[in-house]
Amino acid sequence: MKAVVVHQAGDSSVLKVTQIAKPQVKSGWSLVKIMGFGINRSEIFTRQGLSPSVTFPRILGIECVGVIEETTDEQRLSVGQKIISIMGEMGRDFDGSYAEYVLLPNEQIYPVSTTLDWKTLATIPETYYTAFGAYQNLKITSHDRILVRGGASGVGTAFVKLVKAKFSDVKVYASVRNTAKKAQLLDAGYDDLVSDDNGVLKTDVTFTKILELVGPATIKDSLGHLQEDGMICSCGQLGRKWYLEEFDPIMELKNNVYLTTFYSGNVSQKKIQKMLTYIEQEQVDVRPERVFDLETIQKAHDYLESDVAFGKVIVLN
Repeated sequence: MKAVVVHQAGDSSVLKVTQIAKPQVKSGWSLVKIMGFGINRSEIFTRQGLSPSVTFPRILGIECVGVIEETTDEQRLSVGQKIISIMGEMGRDFDGSYAEYVLLPNEQIYPVSTTLDWKTLATIPETYYTAFGAYQNLKITSHDRILVRGGASGVGTAFVKLVKAKFSDVKVYASVRNTAKKAQLLDAGYDDLVSDDNGVLKTDVTFTKILELVGPATIKDSLGHLQEDGMICSCGQLGRKWYLEEFDPIMELKNNVYLTTFYSGNVSQKKIQKMLTYIEQEQVDVRPERVFDLETIQKAHDYLESDVAFGKVIVLN
């Protein structure tokens, strides 16, 4: 099969398209024919050598959509069954989805029922699952005014589409470091932009709900823009700061505001199917920003790392 094998940490040039043997099925694992997958920033971190547990050579890729090719669980995972796989240790402890086939533990394979095409389905897994979890945990209503901190990210643009599909009149703002992407952000569904100057929001507007995707680097500033009884959901770390330090919960949350999160590792077939049903019923505008193939995987990484990156980047086989 064709696969992208990384032999050492480095820039995108270490992503080598190679012909290797197709994985052999073993007890408790099934073989998936990959139809598509999203590119995630965590895979860039791993490629750069910033994932201490990962050893090379390794095939990256933490998510995929496809069909069962060979199975060791005929009752739940029959040959030809459409599946989604996310989280677990795919692409880290064992080879992942940057390939034509991937061997996965059965418990990490989720059968789905959907009429969505492969391009749409490949845009969804990790990104939309995180956005949908945050959407649910924020308990969005028609009376909200929402800020997405890190609005140009894949999760941010997925989130605004999920909100707008059901609550078209709710105002959703995107925080940005520069306005170069304004047209794209408005096209994605945002109503307006808020300038983010080195982690400080330049606005007097307050919000009932904030999706915090920059993470610990800006949570304190975001909390200062919440209305009383407002809620912030922190489920991203685009600011590359992993821990919240010098945080006095009594003072930081003194305006009777709420801090929550969504962990995408909290996953099940039922939750994934609930998301897909919502997307289909509400006719959510799911579309990737860029589509690549295995042969152009280096360009996919370069695009996602660039200043012009926007929305979700996927690869189709």
